[in-house]
Amino acid sequence: MSGGLAPAIAFDRITKRFGAVVANDGVSCEISPGSIHGIIGENGAGKSTLMSILYGFYQADAGEIRLDGQAVRIHSSADAIRLGIGMVHQHFVLVEPFTVLENLALGHEGGLMLQPGLDRARAEARRIEAAYGLAVDLDAKVEDLAVGARQRVEILKALYRGARILILDEPTGVLTPDEAQQLFQILRRLKSEGKTVLLITHKLKEIMAATDRVTVMRAGRVVGDVATSGTTEADLAERMVGRKLAPLPDRVPVAPAAPILRAEGLSVIDAGGVERVRGIDLDLRPGEIVGIAGVSGNGQSELMAALAGLTPLAAGRLVWAGVPVPAEDTAMALRRLGLGHIPEDRHKNGMIGAFEAWETSVLGYHRDVGHGQGAWLRPGFIRALTRQRMVDYDVRPRDERLRTAAFSGGNQQKLICAREMARGPKVLLVGQPTRGVDVGAIEQIHARLRALKAAGTAILLVSVELDEILALADRILVMVDGRFTGELDRSEATERALGLLMAGVRDEAA
Repeated sequence: MSGGLAPAIAFDRITKRFGAVVANDGVSCEISPGSIHGIIGENGAGKSTLMSILYGFYQADAGEIRLDGQAVRIHSSADAIRLGIGMVHQHFVLVEPFTVLENLALGHEGGLMLQPGLDRARAEARRIEAAYGLAVDLDAKVEDLAVGARQRVEILKALYRGARILILDEPTGVLTPDEAQQLFQILRRLKSEGKTVLLITHKLKEIMAATDRVTVMRAGRVVGDVATSGTTEADLAERMVGRKLAPLPDRVPVAPAAPILRAEGLSVIDAGGVERVRGIDLDLRPGEIVGIAGVSGNGQSELMAALAGLTPLAAGRLVWAGVPVPAEDTAMALRRLGLGHIPEDRHKNGMIGAFEAWETSVLGYHRDVGHGQGAWLRPGFIRALTRQRMVDYDVRPRDERLRTAAFSGGNQQKLICAREMARGPKVLLVGQPTRGVDVGAIEQIHARLRALKAAGTAILLVSVELDEILALADRILVMVDGRFTGELDRSEATERALGLLMAGVRDEAA
């Protein structure tokens, strides 16, 4: 440790079991004070379990945690907060109808009279904002804030509670590139003020750009601990998955063909009366991947929901193989025709956490031939099918009776991908397919998408990751304020050209 200081955090032989699953297997590593330390690994490698032990959600079965050289026992998140540990979760823990200030003061009101506590919270919040560059409207309701602003509220909340150690779990999974850059500026400011930051992420570019040191985990163990300056993205990826990643295959040209699914003049109006999709025309052809790039919140989510038949159309229509899709029971009609849908928000629209994995594996397809007899499902058949798909799509642990919520986020995503891809859909709508997914799983999901393309599936890919769009798409559309502002063939598309179109600059992009 520099200057002879004790490690801010030392994990010493931490072990944690969940039944037969060993999530952490003798994990030892040290984090220097005043540093940004990355922890990476495949989905299910044990990263989140280790952080949950540090934050008091779980207690280790064996091993010791030391803070500044002193052994500590952390039985709850209240203990962690008292010890100066804060955590910004992948899925934010905020009361959305409350204001930012009310969220900060919640649980720290200081007495029966709320106003003095709110006044103290406002003064302290403004001091923290000024010190760390955390600009947030304290009187805004959380439900009205953009995702990046909500994340700043979470960081502000942790600092307000006295955090000197800050854990961030997949912090950029729902951020735009600009919001991610703003976050890293904040983290560097925290580091310069002596705070210690633990960054849990699957994005190796971010690890290389933001961290001082990185610990690599695989199958519950530490398999590498290196200075970031002494490693590369390729080296870290190989350490994570235990093998070299395959090179990208050559791009297969798209043969001209009639569209399977056509959208004509689609318009979607939300519950507040705002038109989110404005007269969109779109053709999805067999053997083609169409990518939609754009900053989140510009109508991509509403367009995907409309194409899947999950939201009513204010105007326009869907046409399948030349035949209009009925306006009644549109979602089930499209599924019967051969549409698959991997939703952007897996927790809200792709799964039910309390369901066992085999039940999640047939959501939306429970009426398929073979899955049931009359009104009754055939659990034995579906469990066997789920076990095989877990092998095929590398879902871990391979336990079809485990509750879906108990899987890591990346393995939940692989379970949903298996459900939607394994049937060989004619059209596949894919929203943010690799959000919160490790580099090895990204390789697998991309390979599956390419295989479906080769088999003739028409694929619509919506992603905020320009690297992903550029790696997969044959044709790229940019969406701004509910409209397509430009279209590029992959051969002419660059990050700069796409960025200009996303900013509404057409001529220079062209």
